[in-house]
Amino acid sequence: MSRLLEIHPQTPQPRLVKQAAQAIAAGGILVVPTDSGYALACRLEDKNALERIARIRRDEGPHHMTLSVRDLSELGVYAKVDNVQFRFLKTHIPGPYTFILAATREVPRRLQHEKKRSIGLRVPEHPVLRAILDALDAPLLSASLVIPDLGEPLDDPALFPAAVNNQVDQVVSAGFIEQQPGTVIDLTGEGVEILREGLGGIPPELTD
Repeated sequence: MSRLLEIHPQTPQPRLVKQAAQAIAAGGILVVPTDSGYALACRLEDKNALERIARIRRDEGPHHMTLSVRDLSELGVYAKVDNVQFRFLKTHIPGPYTFILAATREVPRRLQHEKKRSIGLRVPEHPVLRAILDALDAPLLSASLVIPDLGEPLDDPALFPAAVNNQVDQVVSAGFIEQQPGTVIDLTGEGVEILREGLGGIPPELTD
């Protein structure tokens, strides 16, 4: 049975945030709040935790995880960003957008898209997740909290079933968060491609 950490969604308690960060640093899998719902998360370098997440989700093939970072400067460590992309990103972070960008050598090959050598990155806005990233002083890999064959929505940790709680090390609760997939924007080509429209919508400059 996982441990439940109830953290205030707007003013996260430093003591509890530190406990969550320590659990991740020790190789744990946590359920964490994001801008678009709850997600499974682990350290970037932790291959075993990544494999556990795949088993929980029962991913049949490679699932491209999202890398959450604190700001644009940290994003630049893991992605190749030119001047035009930098200006575009600066306008839309933090927020519920996932940006597909060419990965740098800091990203393990197993996490990159097989053909594009890209990685999905996000600079989250949720105060709890940002606090955890600060305490961890490192990025987080995450994937949407999906449990196959489970019909109920996983938007309130107080109501999570054993199918969730028995498979993770900690559940970080920030209360009810409706699951709404975020917008995914591919910046690896010549222009900007919307792969999925979701929370956050399509940036206004792309609708003309």
